[in-house]
Formats: sequence, C-alpha cells, structure tokens
Amino acid sequence: MPYLITVTILWAFSFSLIGQYLAGQVDSDFAVLIRVAIAALLFTPLTLWRGLPARLLGGLWLAGALQFGITYLCLYRSFSVLTVPEVLLFTVLTPIYVTLLDDALARRFNPWALVAALVAVGGGVIIRFQKLEGDYLIGFLLLQLANATFAAGQVLCRQLLARYPTEQPLYRFFGHFFLGALALALPSFLIFGDSSRLPQTAMQWGVLAWMGIFATALGMFWWIKGSTRVDAGTLAVMNELHVPAGLLVNVLIWNRNADLPRLALGGAIILASLWLNRLGRRRVLALA
Repeated sequence: MPYLITVTILWAFSFSLIGQYLAGQVDSDFAVLIRVAIAALLFTPLTLWRGLPARLLGGLWLAGALQFGITYLCLYRSFSVLTVPEVLLFTVLTPIYVTLLDDALARRFNPWALVAALVAVGGGVIIRFQKLEGDYLIGFLLLQLANATFAAGQVLCRQLLARYPTEQPLYRFFGHFFLGALALALPSFLIFGDSSRLPQTAMQWGVLAWMGIFATALGMFWWIKGSTRVDAGTLAVMNELHVPAGLLVNVLIWNRNADLPRLALGGAIILASLWLNRLGRRRVLALA
C-alpha cells in the first residue's frame, strides 16, 4: 500500500502540471514520447536480456504498449470531441475494468472486489460529474478503450509477476515495460506528431523531465510493485483515489475553483470502498 499511496501523490501533482504547462501548448504525442523515452533510458542500462522467462518479457512489452501506448493515444485524442468535464467523468470507470480483468485472468469472480470498485466509481462520479453537452459518443468510446488498456496493462503485469517468479529484482527487467511503450510512442509521434508544437520554455522541458523521471519511470515501477502486494479490489479502488488527490493539489497550489463539499463526500466514499473491500476479503477467507 505505501507504494500505491506514494504514486497516487506523484500522479496528483502530475495532473496539475500537465494542465498548467503542457495541455494545449506542447504536442501530446511528443509529451508521451519524451516521458517514455526518459523512463526507458533510466531502466534499460539495468535491464537483463537473458535468463528470464520469454513469456514474462514478452508480456511486459505488451503491458507497456497497452498502458502507455494505446491508452495515451486514445486519451489525448478524446479531447478533440469532448469537453474537459466529460473527459474527467468518463475516466472514473477504470476500477471496474481492473476488477473484471483481474478476475478473468485468474479465472475467478470476487463480487466484493466488484462492489468495492463500483462504490469507488460512485465516489469519483460525485466529485467529477458535470452536465454532458454535445455529441460525445466517439469520445466516450475512446476513453473506455483508454480505461480498459490502462487497467489491462497493470493487471497483466501483476499476473505476470505472480505466474513467473524470478530471483531477479523487478528493476532488472522492468525496462522491457518501457521499451514496449516506446515501440508505440515513437511511431505515433512520427505519424501524428506536430513538430511545430515542441516545448518552447525551460519550464515546459522541466515539467517533461519531472514527468519522465518521477511520474513515469519511478511512478509506474512503484505502482506495479505495489500492485503485487495488494488484492485486486484494493488495486481497483486505488485507481480512483487520484481523483480527490489531484483536485486537492490543484486547489491548494493553483487555487482553482472546486466544490469542496463534493470533493470531501466523494473522497470519503472512495476511502469507504477500501474498508468495504477489506471486509469482503475477510469474509471470503473466513468461508474458505
């Protein structure tokens, strides 16, 4: 849990930094490419290429392509057909995908984890809900694909590490995850990127460097490591906790308007879903 909480805080700051310094100013494909490239450069020198199960390494490449490739391609393109409130609203469904995919890969069904995920989604909707306007079906579908691939990437990593245990520490082969992401991020920029919208200020380059090192490289490493130490229900709920955390950081630093009662209520519901998941897990163990 400490790993997941630490990353939640990192990503909460990232949300504000992207909105303040990058969104609408720096080409989104370039921003994703730089984040992934920095992470790959940090981990590749430490990466082992032999002596590990081929399915483990191939799975990490696939997980990286899903979680930083397809996810971000869909996410950034959804802004062309959706308003910001709609984008925020449609991203709250990730916990449900995490729960369902983890159960599917493990060939089981844990109703308590699904209930906890649904409660967490309810808390996220309370915080983020805004009136929907215009034609948003395409954007909704894009974001559901983004949510599903982001969930699939972390669930796949979690399952791979459980099925293919190795004596090597995670950092010795986690570079394969970012190489998989780079395999999609690089051609995406070459095909869709706008070279006239590269970073122009030291602040923008600094934010990208911070995102690459902390939010992407260390953040994803700690998130995957933490995901192996909790059950699927807790992981699903933690995918929703960035909602109140990100809004709180935004209010405290940039003094953006926020409905604090809704933020408090939604945050309390998300935290309650953690308790609900733990209660359900105890009952399942008691009946086993």
